[in-house]
Amino acid sequence: MSAPVVLVTGATGNVGAELVAHLAAAGAAVRALVRKADATIPPGAQGVVGDLNAPDTVTPHLEGVRGVFLLSGYTDTPRLIDRMRDAGVERVVLLSGGSAVASNLDNAVSRYMVASEQAVRESAVGWTILRPYAFTSNALRWLPQLRLGDAVTLPFADVANAVIDPYDIARVAAAALLDADQGQVYRLSGPESLRPEQQVQVLGEVLGRDLRFQAQTDEQARAEMSAGMPAEYVDAFFSFYVDRTLDESAVLPTVEEITGTAPRTFREWARAHRDAFS
Repeated sequence: MSAPVVLVTGATGNVGAELVAHLAAAGAAVRALVRKADATIPPGAQGVVGDLNAPDTVTPHLEGVRGVFLLSGYTDTPRLIDRMRDAGVERVVLLSGGSAVASNLDNAVSRYMVASEQAVRESAVGWTILRPYAFTSNALRWLPQLRLGDAVTLPFADVANAVIDPYDIARVAAAALLDADQGQVYRLSGPESLRPEQQVQVLGEVLGRDLRFQAQTDEQARAEMSAGMPAEYVDAFFSFYVDRTLDESAVLPTVEEITGTAPRTFREWARAHRDAFS
């Protein structure tokens, strides 16, 4: 019996690269969709070039594909899924997020996740939706500060989050692509709920550095975020974490229920990625 062929979009990202490794280890033939031909392809995959905003560029890579790992937020997702159906794709695993449950579609982040989920649900292809909490790998955003010293200044200091390692999201995605029942929505968390200060403390212990946490005021956070992203996305994050419309503090059993082993802690993620902070 030939190996199942899986197309992984976002294959060079935090979740995608981990997923390629899991699928390859399970014996799947993996096609890694990248936007540029010179992209570094994760080991275990064949690189193919395409853009999710242009379904015509993805269609040639769907031949013989059994399953697709799909990212949220692309305006032409319904047409892309139609192409998958026509090519004989049997299952799609969509990477969504917890804010897809929001009823306020004025929130830009919730809006694009809800739209992507709707497109998948209404398709004639088997589907699974993943709604992970915030990623442990978001700590890599602290690198510019850590290169300057031992102080880490972060927003939303009093918000606890059961952050999840992309490694564990990928384990669930691999199961959904290869084995699990379809038509499921899985909320995914890590094994512990931590505030930003606690994450900084753990990272400092792993790195052997006396890191200091400094809380940003909401005014400082809004100014900094506004310099790097559209206002509607800044408003979305303030709605989540200041107005408290999104709560990702609860520890969920989903990862262990699906994979048979508990998700990694933030400390385990930090140890595995220690070299990235050197």
